[in-house]
Amino acid sequence: MGAVSIQQMAERVSALLTERMHVKGGDLEAKLRRAGRRLPRKIRHAAQEVATAMAHSYNPKLLIQINEETVAENYDICVKYLTALNKGDKLRGVLLGLATSVLFSLLAVAAMVIGVLVWRGFL
Repeated sequence: MGAVSIQQMAERVSALLTERMHVKGGDLEAKLRRAGRRLPRKIRHAAQEVATAMAHSYNPKLLIQINEETVAENYDICVKYLTALNKGDKLRGVLLGLATSVLFSLLAVAAMVIGVLVWRGFL
């Protein structure tokens, strides 16, 4: 594995962060800072390791010290998590929350109307 493949891995993780989580930023490290706690600890740590490996890949002396197996494992962890994120789940959660809020409001209004009718003696 060379410097180019490590940089391609980092770019893929960066693209997935933008695509799936809508995180903006210049490079992978900036996107990880902006994502913050929205990423689970294990995924955040693995992505940080990939970003560090990418930064080291630009220096030939540091490139020799990179353990390609751990970079590949961390890349697999990040890609597996980010590709599993489904945009529909997030939208479904928002719509479900909105629907429950509206239904609770309607139930509260109906209870108040019935209470007023009982209090006035119409029921």
